[in-house]
Amino acid sequence: MKQTVSSNLMESLEQLHKQLDSLDELRTIVKTMKALSAASIRQYEQAVGALAGYYRTVERGLFVVLKDRPYPPAFSSRRAGEPHRLAAIVFGSDHGLCGRFNEEIASYAVQRMASAPAKARNRLVLAAGGRVAASLEAEGETIEEDFLVPGSASQITATVQQILLKIDEWREQAGVDYVYLFYNRHAGGGGYHPTGVALLPLNLRRFHHLREETWPARSLPIFTMDRDRLLSRLLHQYLFVSVFRACAESQASEHASRLAAMQSAQRNLDDRLEEVTIRFRRARQNTITAELLDVVSGFKAITAERK
Repeated sequence: MKQTVSSNLMESLEQLHKQLDSLDELRTIVKTMKALSAASIRQYEQAVGALAGYYRTVERGLFVVLKDRPYPPAFSSRRAGEPHRLAAIVFGSDHGLCGRFNEEIASYAVQRMASAPAKARNRLVLAAGGRVAASLEAEGETIEEDFLVPGSASQITATVQQILLKIDEWREQAGVDYVYLFYNRHAGGGGYHPTGVALLPLNLRRFHHLREETWPARSLPIFTMDRDRLLSRLLHQYLFVSVFRACAESQASEHASRLAAMQSAQRNLDDRLEEVTIRFRRARQNTITAELLDVVSGFKAITAERK
């Protein structure tokens, strides 16, 4: 009977030891993912910050080109008599362990698209990230194409160029006149909030607000290049910057969400590790006590036989 009890205690002790090893391994993985997410957030934040000055330059260039046009035309390709067609680019993630990051932006995008003038059958959706593509399909959307999200800030440019080529294809071949960007905007720390931007058609009147701002130089710059050609190039740069910023913001938000999830996971692991450690120590103490009792009982039995 005592041998059976001792055997059960040893078996329980071995199981607890395995649990401790598994928890230690998981904790190491979580700490590594936390470090990677923290480093990734920093590089994407730097990318967004570096882009801010260039975006401002492009915006001022558009203002200078358009300042003599009281009613600039909208940058749209819609043909008269055709139904409205809408295209959306939704930025998400290719990997999990980031909470409801993909589900929230997918739900937000579907709600915003439902309020647009284009009907559901006239929507074209491009998903940047396999996880967000699955979330959009779960919401009932049909995904025309999905891209991999860039693995680093240096790879964003290639992804943005692919997206811009797709936008040109939509406008020329599918007659798309509304293009939206949907992404999670980084709000500092582990926070983010879903954001939607109407990329096309461009209302060029919006750049006239710079009239009310103080110009950084004494006089406005002049240009000798053909106005329409210069406007076209500036608009393409404006689209590039807008998509680039959305992609970088989304990536920063993804890693911030993953960092918050890993911090929560580490707290849970620490609590579980403490609980299992206490159980392991108790089981080990019970095992030692049982072995000592066996020794004492054996000694008493031998002493009794000698007497």
